[in-house]
Formats: sequence, C-alpha cells, structure tokens
Amino acid sequence: MYLALWILCLAAALISTGFLYQLIGAHRDRRRFAGIGRWVTIGRGHRLYLLEKGTGGPTVLFEAGIAATNLNWFHVQETVSRFTGTASYDRGGLGWSSPCRTARTPGNIAVELHAMLQGAGIKPPYILVGHSFGGLVMRRYALLYPDDVASVLLVDPMRCEEWPPLNPARQRAVDLGSRLSRYAIPFARFGLVRLAVTSLLCRSGRLSGRLAGAAGVGGRHVLGRVTDEVGKMPREVWPIVAAHWSRPAYYAGMYSHVDAIPDTVKEMQDAEPIRGIPVLVLTPGKSTPLSDEHLGRIGDNVQQVIAPASAHWIHLDEPDLVIDSIREMVMAASAETVAATV
Repeated sequence: MYLALWILCLAAALISTGFLYQLIGAHRDRRRFAGIGRWVTIGRGHRLYLLEKGTGGPTVLFEAGIAATNLNWFHVQETVSRFTGTASYDRGGLGWSSPCRTARTPGNIAVELHAMLQGAGIKPPYILVGHSFGGLVMRRYALLYPDDVASVLLVDPMRCEEWPPLNPARQRAVDLGSRLSRYAIPFARFGLVRLAVTSLLCRSGRLSGRLAGAAGVGGRHVLGRVTDEVGKMPREVWPIVAAHWSRPAYYAGMYSHVDAIPDTVKEMQDAEPIRGIPVLVLTPGKSTPLSDEHLGRIGDNVQQVIAPASAHWIHLDEPDLVIDSIREMVMAASAETVAATV
C-alpha cells in the first residue's frame, strides 16, 4: 500500500513538473521570438501572426506548406525584402496564430488571408508565392480576388490526384498523420515534446534519438524527415522551430490541416483555371513534370520551370531559383504599373 502511494505521488509530481516546465517554456518562447512580427485580428478575437519585411511594391506574399509556418520562408523573404515589400504569416492553428476556427481548406484560408491583409493595411497588387499545400491556397486566393493579384508563383504545388479521395491508397498516410498529431498533443502539454525537440534542434540530439528509437520504425522515420528538412533551414531559426513544435496547439493545428486533405482535394480538383494572371510553376527535377493538360487546369497563362537539383522543398534546395523568379515577377509588375500611369 505504501509503495503504491509512493509511486502515485511520484507520478503526480512528474506530471506537475512537466506541465510547469511546458508552461514556463512557452511563456519564455513567446517573449523571445514572437516580438519581431505582429498579430492582426480578423474577427471575434481570432488573430493571425504576420511578419513584414522590406518596403515598396508590389508586395510579395508567402504561403507555407501544410504544417509549416512563416519560418519556412526565412531566407527567401529576407533576400526578397531587399528589393520589395514582403509579408509572411502563420495560418490559423500554426505558429504564433490563434487556433483555427474553420476547416483548413484553401477557400477558408484564402478568405482569412484576405481579411488579414485588409486589417494590416497591406495594399494590392500582390505577388502570391505558395509552396505545396500553400500553392493551392494561393490558387484559390487568385480565383477569389483576381483584381488584387499581379502574378502567382507555385513552388511544387500539391497535386490533388496524389491524395484521397482521388488516390485512396494515400488514405493510410493521411490517417497516420492525423494519429501522430493527436497523440503528440498530450505529450506536448506535459513537456515531453519540448524535451525532444529542444534536444534535436538546440542541443546534441541524443535524447531525441533515444525517444525516436523507443517509438520504433515510425519514430525513426519521422526523426529522419525532420532532421533532413529542418537541416536545410538557417540555424538561427532552429530555436524558433523548436518553440513552435513544443506547443500543444501546433499539433492540434496540424491535425486540422491533415484531416482536411480530402475536403481540400474535393474543393480544388475541379477549380476554375486562373485567367489573365501570369502563373509560374516550379517543379522539382526529382518529380514528374506537370503535363500541358495539368498546367491548363491551373491557369490560361502558365509556365513551368524545372528545378534540377531539388526535391519537394525547392525554396530550401535552390533558393536562388525562387528568388530570381520573384525578382522577375516584381520587375514585370512594376513595369506594368509604370506603363499604366503614362
């Protein structure tokens, strides 16, 4: 009886300590890292975190992949801001933004993005830059608000035909992503995720390696993917990535995004093509190029450029290609503006 009581008290102490560790760490992270941007209220207390850099127009807007935040564009945004104004942000449910209140489909997110831009006072025209899932968001934005858009750059945009319900074979991957996200929430609440990601990104990585090994093949696979992708980002942002990944709200947001993939596919598979707006698609050299038919479904003025040295994360593998593409779009939009005023 005495031993059972002792074990119960020890467990309660460990849980309380973990909860306090997470609470203090989250407060410290917010004070250290979130001050470089600002929050924009888009209704009923819902706030999106916005990071602006540079001046002038047209403004380049960055939209990250399905579970990524504004940090994914850190290097590209920093460079582009030297020749024009830029804005990146965290979608609802991710990063420093409020939890999401609507399904994470491109249409809902595009409406929220438009509200944020209006609330922030960022005037069009915009050059839209979206990676992967973010490419679908930017396509939807261009369809909803075409008068605001000068051009669109899609960085290896998500291909609807590769995901359920069009490709039922990938449903298992969606289900796995949903389960992992849900399972991570309680671990994050009690500081275990913070311990793991801090070890991985801010220290030696030994602890995260042991935890991944204990989780089996799936844990080692996730660790490998994370190490590979985050390793391409500037080291100065690694502690901020760790701060994002330590938050229970991040995994709730990730779950909402992954769970909405079938609805996203249904929304975008028959979407109207973008008309009258130049669209550039960057496709990895390691992927099959999009067919002319596929490009035609995206828009009526679409070009495709192959990124020969890239996998899915072109803006991390070949950032200069993305930056140069944006520079050409800025120059073209600026020339059109000058011509219209003459």
